[in-house]
Amino acid sequence: MKSYDYIILGAGASGLMLAYRMANDEFFNNKSILIIDKASNKGNDRTWCYWEKGQGEWDSILEKRWSSVFFGSKNFNKTIDISPYYYKMIRSEKFYHRLWQNINKAKNIKFLKASVNHFKENEVVTVDTSDGVFTCKQLFNSIPNTSYLKQKKYPVLQQHFLGWFIKTKTNVFDDSAATFMDFSVPQNGNTRFMYVLPLSKNEALFEYTLFSKDVLKTEEYESAIKNYLFGKNITDYEIVEKEKGCIPMTSYKFSKENTSRILNIGTAGGWTKASTGYTFKATTKKTQQLIDLLKTNKDVSKLASPSKFWYYDLLFLDVLANHNNEGSALFTSMFKKANTQTIFRFLDEESTLWEDLKIIMSVPPKRFTHSLIKRLFS
Repeated sequence: MKSYDYIILGAGASGLMLAYRMANDEFFNNKSILIIDKASNKGNDRTWCYWEKGQGEWDSILEKRWSSVFFGSKNFNKTIDISPYYYKMIRSEKFYHRLWQNINKAKNIKFLKASVNHFKENEVVTVDTSDGVFTCKQLFNSIPNTSYLKQKKYPVLQQHFLGWFIKTKTNVFDDSAATFMDFSVPQNGNTRFMYVLPLSKNEALFEYTLFSKDVLKTEEYESAIKNYLFGKNITDYEIVEKEKGCIPMTSYKFSKENTSRILNIGTAGGWTKASTGYTFKATTKKTQQLIDLLKTNKDVSKLASPSKFWYYDLLFLDVLANHNNEGSALFTSMFKKANTQTIFRFLDEESTLWEDLKIIMSVPPKRFTHSLIKRLFS
């Protein structure tokens, strides 16, 4: 059995970002590192978006950035200047390419094209793959374990979506603003919205998105996009590319699965923001925090300890799970009453207690009060 200091399972965003940070830090030059995945280059299998002040670490590979966002619903519509923030978009192919360029220069980092059968911890961690058995001192796993779906303590919703990259023959898009959420689409008893990222005046990504328990048939997503485009008088277009995804939204304590030798990272580690489904920016921050812990020889299992924001997300998901048809009203109230910069800081888990109170006061209190009382006495 070949032994390594570190094994990273999965070459997606979190696994590659961790390996990239190791490759760029001389502290890890004498550490043996193995990345295991069924494919090294996954192409444009993901689109990641996040908000950020000014310049950032990934600006050189941005597909597009916007200084304004549009929020829409039946009762409230507004294009919002979000400066000093930008809403930023990355396509995964450029991201993977940039990271692999650095990783491949590190002679101490190897890639194994294989599937993972299982792993277990004794005095070391043993990983059984389709191409042999390997051991390591520390394992970082980004392969999701769906055992959390069986529990009932914490609600589990999905952010599920289907998107069309379309191109029109004439200039029909305002590419100065991204549509963050447009709840004007029929809700049909769920939380449903259209997400639109205009890349130019004749190219855009339209993504029909739901926060709900059950996914739809493909034709339902596509029918909603067609109807939305028709409502915008966009009828002459070409579908250049499609994407589809499903992201878990839950406050399940993934950190319970961690040990001093095994750390779950990315979505598998609960790095996805439970109330929104955003993961990329949290991964950027947490991989750096993880590097710092490794360099100081601290227990990495403490990386994802619950905070006040975990409780906020739990209450929000309680409300959405039990009253899924009210999502539009909740988000509309928040964007109508609260400052967008405060919302961004709150969702980035960087807000002060005073800012938290502003957000809490911006949403209808009845459902959240009921959920809080139920959690306190359950």
